Order: sequence, then C-alpha cells, then structure tokens
Amino acid sequence: MNKRENNWLVLIGFIVLAQSAGIVGSLFTTPNIPTWYATLYRPPIAPPNWIFAPVWTTLFLLMGVAAYLVWRSGPRTKLALRIFGLQLALNVLWSILFFGLQSPGAAFVEIIFLWLSIVWTMYAFAKHSTLAAWLLSPYLAWVTFAGALNYFIWTLN
Repeated sequence: MNKRENNWLVLIGFIVLAQSAGIVGSLFTTPNIPTWYATLYRPPIAPPNWIFAPVWTTLFLLMGVAAYLVWRSGPRTKLALRIFGLQLALNVLWSILFFGLQSPGAAFVEIIFLWLSIVWTMYAFAKHSTLAAWLLSPYLAWVTFAGALNYFIWTLN
C-alpha cells in the first residue's frame, strides 16, 4: 500500500492545520465582536453574528480535506501545498487587519489578495485532484460575499 493512501494521521493533521488558522484568526475577531464590531454600521446583507463560527469551521474542514487530497495524489505537490499555506496566512491576516487593527479599508485591499490566492490554490489543486479544487468553491463563494460585506462596512463607516 502506498503510504500516501488513506493516511488518517495526515488527514487529521491537515484539518488541524486549517482549523488552527481559524483559531488564530478568532483570537483577533472574538474580543472585538461585542465591542468595536457592534458599533459599526452594517448593510442589510450582513448575516447574524452566530452564523460565522459554524460557516468558518465548515470551510476550514473542507480546506483541510482538500489539502489532504492533494498531498495524497503524489510526491509533486509541494508548490500546490505552499500556495495553500499562503492563502491560509492571508486568511489570518484579514482577521488581524479587520478586527485586530480595526481597519476595514486595509482589510478590503487584503481580501482581494486573499480571493486571488484562493483562485490560485484551486487552480494548483485541480492539477492534482479535481475534487480538492471543488471542495474550495464554498470558501471562494464565502470570501466573495465577505469581500462585499467588508466593502460595505468600510464605506458605511
């Protein structure tokens, strides 16, 4: 059996890695929701605060599974996984900019780079696993929505 097939520890590792990005981001987000974020004008499209945690938890789970599928596909996956790491870092950076530094304008500029990095990740993943690329499509859709929400919050405040 190939050591890359059905390696549950590696799968768990990729899920933990992705979820860890969410946890780090939440360190900047959570304390600012009832304080700073609560004072902002938000557009009618803004979902209730409780929806963000389950959505992001699900998206990070899908990211981890997608990265595992790419890793499992063979030895020539380093570039795709590095791009994945870049988009994870950009994901955390958005939380730091928007919530930590309370800068919706800087966060909006950054979310454009995050969106582009997700597209790049999907493209790189598709070379190894079509399913892995598709597993990132809800993430791309959510970040597209988040970008619009970020823009409206920036312009309203």
